[in-house]
Amino acid sequence: MMKWKQLLAASGLMLLGFVGSAASFADSKAEIDASVSRAMKQFYTLSPKNKELAGKAAGMLVFPRITKAGAGIAGEYGEGVLLVKDKTVGYYSITSGSIGLTLGISDRSEVIMFMTKAALDKFTNSHGWSIGGDAGVAVVSAGAGGTYNTKTLQEPILGFVFGEKGLIGDLSLEGSKITKIEK
Repeated sequence: MMKWKQLLAASGLMLLGFVGSAASFADSKAEIDASVSRAMKQFYTLSPKNKELAGKAAGMLVFPRITKAGAGIAGEYGEGVLLVKDKTVGYYSITSGSIGLTLGISDRSEVIMFMTKAALDKFTNSHGWSIGGDAGVAVVSAGAGGTYNTKTLQEPILGFVFGEKGLIGDLSLEGSKITKIEK
């Protein structure tokens, strides 16, 4: 029992250090914009249909790099932009935390497409938006290079995860909180 308490305490300290240092790796607008551009090029390369689908979206959140780390207690952080008609209209952060059987560290990219104006408006009018709490996101099961079925395309919000690097025991969008940041 004592070893579990020690592991939990060490995990908590690691998470506090990770979350506390999130602000220290906050990027400038120019750095975020350049990362978003690279991520979108990669996203469009994964499947020719991704660009066509993006053209139909009312808006897209693009997080070029989300880092998740944990040992029992985990946290994640990333910064990105909201694109509307290929123009940046705001800068956002994504965060989450969890307790459970999580071990490792990883990076990934995410694109969240608002396929309807109503879904985009609900997001932009919120003060902190959480996936699963404020809205359900249909994660394209085969990843960013996968094929879409007609049922998936009817969902108001689509999520794509790609470019995974590292090793971690879980990978989901559920519970992530997205907040507007001032740059």
